Amino acid sequence: MHKEQLQFLLAEVADYEAIAEIYNEHILARKSTMDQVLKKAADIQRWIEQFNDRERLFVLKREGQTIGWGIIKRYSNREGYRFACETAIYLKGEERRKGYGSYMKKEILKHCKALGYHHLVAKIFAINKGSIEYNRRLGYEIVGVQKQIGVVNGKWMDIVIMQYVFK
Repeated sequence: MHKEQLQFLLAEVADYEAIAEIYNEHILARKSTMDQVLKKAADIQRWIEQFNDRERLFVLKREGQTIGWGIIKRYSNREGYRFACETAIYLKGEERRKGYGSYMKKEILKHCKALGYHHLVAKIFAINKGSIEYNRRLGYEIVGVQKQIGVVNGKWMDIVIMQYVFK
């Protein structure tokens, strides 16, 4: 991975179509999201319109092409949870296992700290061992498993809950 070729940027309207395409790849793969309805740029626009002032959507570009995106979103709209957020990263299939996810997650961590978050949550399909391990390497720890919380392709799915707490 050559970091000099990478740009980690706040998503703009021009990025929404690429974000939707990458997310749709994950929706169709059925291994990393409970979402089952394919997205369009307008759906991504609606996400942004519903963000509060501490939620962010980022893109990772290599040589001007979007190869991934990441999100910081509130954990809950209840005031007591204001220091907690959820994080997620999605990469194009051919860009996985090249270090881009770790690079993005480290950037997300910096932004979370700057935004005043203390507790970060990642929800990962229990079958997605690669994602669990990469989050563990970055300092997240497993705090539980939600058994049979959702259905994908007619099968009950378990979700591993991981957390990162700033010291």
